[in-house]
Amino acid sequence: MTYLKPGDNAPGFSFENQEGKISSLENFKGKKLILYFYPKDNTSGCTAEACNLRDNFQILKDKDFEIIGVSPDNEKSHLNFISKHELPFELISDIDHKILKDYGVWGEKKMFGKVKEGVFRTTFVIDETGKIEKVFKKVQTKDHAQQILNEY
Repeated sequence: MTYLKPGDNAPGFSFENQEGKISSLENFKGKKLILYFYPKDNTSGCTAEACNLRDNFQILKDKDFEIIGVSPDNEKSHLNFISKHELPFELISDIDHKILKDYGVWGEKKMFGKVKEGVFRTTFVIDETGKIEKVFKKVQTKDHAQQILNEY
């Protein structure tokens, strides 16, 4: 599980989004960023979470939030996921797990009696200056936007 906590500087990163556009954490200075980490495109929990953020996107935008999702899926998978569910935000493909590891959300998990490495579903809210403001380790996938809004 993550070692990062509110008040810590958010680890910097740059990325190529699903459309090949290069961006970085620096591009989000001046806005609050919802940086959510999820295990896999098109699975039930991940779809519920993404669609809940999609359905509340304008409410979050009106409160100056930006949203980025991160998973170890490839760009093709992200494009399909975005298209299929009409997601209005960027998804980062972190195949080498660099960002996942920097945020402490990649590690050994026990599922169905087996131990394997994977993503710990976690959301960070990063403030306008690049500091971590909130960490959600127990994400309510079907009501995640409200879970975030309840804190603001």
